[in-house]
Amino acid sequence: MKIIIAGAGNVGTHLAKLLSLEKQDIILMDEDEDNLTMISNSYDLMTVTASPTSIKGLTEAGAKEAALFIAVTPDESRNITACILARKLGAQKTVARVDNYEYLLPANKEFFKNLGINSLIYPEMLAAKEIVSSIKMSWVRQSWDFCGGALIMLGAKMRETATILDKQLSELDKKGAYHVVAIKRGQDTIIPHGTDSIKLNDIVYFMTTRKYIAHIRKIAGKETYPDVKRVMIMGGSRIAIRTAQYAPDYMEIKIIDSDLQRCNRLTEVLSDNVMVINGDGRDMDLLMEEGLKKMDAFVALTDNSETNILACLAAKRKGVEKTVAEVENIDYISMAESLDIGTVINKKMIAASHIYQMMLDADVNNVKSLTFANAEVAEFTVKEGSKITKRLIKDAKLPDEITIGGLIRGGEGMLVTGDTQVLAGDHVVVFCLNMMIKKAEKYFN
Repeated sequence: MKIIIAGAGNVGTHLAKLLSLEKQDIILMDEDEDNLTMISNSYDLMTVTASPTSIKGLTEAGAKEAALFIAVTPDESRNITACILARKLGAQKTVARVDNYEYLLPANKEFFKNLGINSLIYPEMLAAKEIVSSIKMSWVRQSWDFCGGALIMLGAKMRETATILDKQLSELDKKGAYHVVAIKRGQDTIIPHGTDSIKLNDIVYFMTTRKYIAHIRKIAGKETYPDVKRVMIMGGSRIAIRTAQYAPDYMEIKIIDSDLQRCNRLTEVLSDNVMVINGDGRDMDLLMEEGLKKMDAFVALTDNSETNILACLAAKRKGVEKTVAEVENIDYISMAESLDIGTVINKKMIAASHIYQMMLDADVNNVKSLTFANAEVAEFTVKEGSKITKRLIKDAKLPDEITIGGLIRGGEGMLVTGDTQVLAGDHVVVFCLNMMIKKAEKYFN
């Protein structure tokens, strides 16, 4: 598949690296040659030094033959223009990165489709939704709902208080409350089997239904974790704005930022129940004055990964149970996990997962990366006559790197066993190691 990525910034380069590892035909274009030099020396892809809004540049990049054109420059207007031009030149599908929430409203979808733009992506909005999801349940590292919450995935770190340590999975869950779909242990990610067991400090990913969330919280030893009502956010970025807007009304939120103009803007766009404080979030005396010790959650969203990690560590030492750090440097994610930063948010990974699903031929509703684990989760809608419908799951010969976490049938979430028969129209949640989603899709297409 020929894919053109316009914009060699954080999102563009991460996506190019990801897709080049899959042996896709990748062309990365940017006006700044310096942005392209390093990646072209390290990865199997082509680079084109040209403006994405130049017809000559798009023609040189091969827009006419592109199966997918992705515009992820920092400029929303250029991305939209580039996609319109690329589609007119012959690109089959286009994706534009935007930062205007109005464009994403369902009422405007047809408008942009008529312009030649198949999908819009707002990484900051997606990141904010993940932050809110993680702080709603203070005891989880990551959580995702499928089909409106019919199935739920929860990732939690196992402490000494967990009651499921050192027991084979086949001995656990006699009442079918959950399915352990992945385990992150040290640097390794495991798709477990019945003979595997859960160890201290594992990050365990459970698939379950809503009625069993309390049960999983109990067996994970997390019942003492507080419900989050008071949240302090360091950094007044666009992610911070969206996080404050998406947070439930019962949460009291304070945002601290050192830029006075930005603080004035925050007070204009946010509701009265969000307190905006002009000050340096690295100043521990200021944070203590503003009630850090009384906070249930601390969220660090500055543009500096190291600052965010250190701020979360400081908040934990002051007794804040739940911390969230934006870590855009992917090399720092494993360090953040080893330092026990609760939840890590990375815009690049979130955006790349969202775009990745457009490459798939199967009907895919969601693709997400597990931040701490080398694994992805995909929600497939099963097509009539697909391979997975012709045998029981245990006879489907799924690769070892792929497991089915559960399915939704008629709006109802179900956990699966080897004896489950998947039917056409089911929504099936699949876990894949090492970017195996392309191999998984052939079972559902």
